[in-house]
Parts: sequence; structure tokens; C-alpha cells
Amino acid sequence: MDIVIATRNPKKFRELKALLVPPHTRALSAIQWHSLEDYPRVPPVREDGATFRDNAVKKARATARATKCLAIADDSGLEVDVLNGAPGVRSARFSGRHGHDASNNAKLLRLLRGVAPSRRTARFRCVLVLANPHRIVAVTEGVWEGRIAEAPAGRQGFGYDPIFFIPGRRKTSAQLPPRLKNRLSHRGKAARAMRAQLRRLGTQTNWLRK
Repeated sequence: MDIVIATRNPKKFRELKALLVPPHTRALSAIQWHSLEDYPRVPPVREDGATFRDNAVKKARATARATKCLAIADDSGLEVDVLNGAPGVRSARFSGRHGHDASNNAKLLRLLRGVAPSRRTARFRCVLVLANPHRIVAVTEGVWEGRIAEAPAGRQGFGYDPIFFIPGRRKTSAQLPPRLKNRLSHRGKAARAMRAQLRRLGTQTNWLRK
């Protein structure tokens, strides 16, 4: 069974695959995982939805139809309370340059300059959608609460990780070991819920080994 993770970003592909199939897990061993790098003719999907779910549904549906495979798409981003939830669905292109982490982080820090730590609350949100070429099969969601640091710290991860501070750990997401980050993160929570959906579907349809 082939499943396409609807991204061309190699870091996101590796992270999502690791979350969906952790080491030494045999239950999902029947799956062959692909990214959109394996399907260069699949056109990009315009992420113009009003919510993370809208965008994830759109990407999963389009990828499944184009590849004739099961597809998993995520949409995720950062919601900052003092900015009324921004950057939200525009997280990847917050500075106007899609996927340019440094400029996105710099813009957010400029907007929050002088804002007290107690008012810098924020959360990462992730929605995962599983689709086949005909319908949406499952939707899961994860949320990770934190606040925006005053300066970047750490070299792990990507996106807003260097400025997303977790008070209980006294570190940014980019300072956490990958295994701990995967346990705590919005993607980790959404992926664990999706793994349960994949196991349930495998039991029902026999397209996964137990």
C-alpha cells in the first residue's frame, strides 16, 4: 500500500513520516511512503482556505486524485493571541516569501517588540487529513501551547521553532531533542491520532498488516 505525504519539503516529509511510523513499529509496515518529490507532475495546490482544515482537506483530496493513492496532507501554523490569531494560515508566507523561515521569524519578533512575556502567548496547530481518490477518510488535529520568545534560540527543527518558547521546559522548540519535541508537539499529537485511524482502517479493510 502506497501513501503520499502531500509535501515537497524534505524536512516536513521526514518529520511527518517519523511521527506516523515511529521506530520498531510493525503495525504499519505494509505502507510504502512517498512525498510529492516522487510525483513531479502533480501541480501545486493553492492554499487559500480560511482554516488549517480547509487547506489540509484541499491538499489531501487533490494529491489523492492526482496520484491515485491514499494521501495524507497537513496544514499547520502558529497562532499568536495578541495578533488575533495571526499568522495562522499564512504562517509559511507571513513575510511575503513562502517558506522563508528567517524573514517570517523576524517579522513576528518586530510586531511583538515591547510586548510583555505574559501577553506573548501562542500555539502551534496542526490538522492532518487522510484521503483516497474518492473521499476524505479521516481528520485529526493537535495543538501545542507556548509563547513567543524575545529572540531566536536553538538549531533544531524549522519554521517558527527557534522563537516558540515552552515555559514548562524553559526552552524553545528548536532547543528540544527531536524525540521530546515529537512527543510534545502539535504534529506529534495529530500524528498519534492519525496512526490510530490507520490501524483501525487496516483492521477493517485488510490493506495493513497487524
